[in-house]
Amino acid sequence: MIPRVNARTSTPHDPLSEALGRDVPIEGGLPEHAVITYWPGLDSYTDGEQATWTAAQWAEHLEDPLLENPFVTGPCGDRRAIFHLDVRLHPNDRDLAAAEWAEAAHRLARAAGIETPGDTGGCHWIAVQAKPGRLDVIANLIRLDSSWQQQPADLARRLSHEARRIERDLHLTAPAPHAATRPVPTASAQLAEVLAQLADEDASPLATVRGLVEHTAHRIARQAGPAGPDTAHRLELIAYRLHGIQQDLDATAAHLATAPRPRTAAPAPPAARTSARRSP
Repeated sequence: MIPRVNARTSTPHDPLSEALGRDVPIEGGLPEHAVITYWPGLDSYTDGEQATWTAAQWAEHLEDPLLENPFVTGPCGDRRAIFHLDVRLHPNDRDLAAAEWAEAAHRLARAAGIETPGDTGGCHWIAVQAKPGRLDVIANLIRLDSSWQQQPADLARRLSHEARRIERDLHLTAPAPHAATRPVPTASAQLAEVLAQLADEDASPLATVRGLVEHTAHRIARQAGPAGPDTAHRLELIAYRLHGIQQDLDATAAHLATAPRPRTAAPAPPAARTSARRSP
């Protein structure tokens, strides 16, 4: 059982499409038992509105906290709140029953920090089992109490450790030691990702602020009175400067991502030995 944490996104549609193997939205209900389990508060949260949901409705449910909390950002100041974990069984493993998949999903959700027993203000998350030998856990890290869910600093280690425990409990095959290893990103690459998130046109806090400023400028421009056009113009200039900052951040991120690794100085060649000549 190999857990893999995918890059966070600002919308659940791509992770859900990947889990299902087809694009969202999908009309009609999902394949039977595709969503095998979900966060414990969902039943009381929906108050039994309907028995089955379409893929588009599940996507909307996962996206709700982003729409309801437009100013909540993560530790790096970004709005990429959709967490996506996929887990794959060994090719020689048996088919798991739905209850076994559900048990594995809840255990991995707790290891990932998106489910805490007794926490009534936690994350929206679902577990999808639509492909053979694969489980996808998709969550929104914006909690019901409008805070950002903090995940463990050693997330990869915790998930790997829990996967080994699940393998033992369900008598599954452990992967080869090298199967779960992944290259460690450089410090420059990590910083480049942070700057790229800040510059993102769709999900960054800067983009959110710029959109609000532009919207306010348009509304003020339509108001009667001499102060309206002047104030609207000033707001448009502010939005223009914010856009310039986003472009500068994006260019800096690209520079960091392509920066060559520092070279270590090559050791100096050993000094040539000179043999002492004897006088004739």
